[in-house]
Amino acid sequence: MKVTLEKAYEEDTLSLFDMQRRAFLPLLEKYQDYETSPATEPIERFYSKISSRQNDFFKILADGMLAGGICVERKGDKRFRISPLFVLPEFQGLGIAQETIRLTELIFSEAELWELSTLLEEQGNCYLYEKMGYVKIGVNKKLTMWATLVYYQKAVST
Repeated sequence: MKVTLEKAYEEDTLSLFDMQRRAFLPLLEKYQDYETSPATEPIERFYSKISSRQNDFFKILADGMLAGGICVERKGDKRFRISPLFVLPEFQGLGIAQETIRLTELIFSEAELWELSTLLEEQGNCYLYEKMGYVKIGVNKKLTMWATLVYYQKAVST
């Protein structure tokens, strides 16, 4: 499956917003994190991620079909944060997220430090990020009695 990234623009807001909700809805139902789940993010906040010059938002295409999205936030000169990365349920488990991260890191080759977070309880996500070279930084945030946010970093040697 060929994965490509395409810059997202304001006119992509509704379709990507709907995709993010669909991608995160199973986790919302499982962990009941109504405060911070991307499935409950207001459309205004989502729109601001796409329209902000501090962010680069990309559509994820798998064999030419829209499969998800990724937002890269510029945290500093050579520091970036991935938040969120989402793949529609029907495209999950096909290596799309892994290839998306690889492509993203190539696009932002000037990066010296990458950051992201995920749910500790979602072992598949943790395994993916660790396989891609991300390391837990020891900061956890309890979201609900069922869900804990864990933070990762990846230092890139230049």
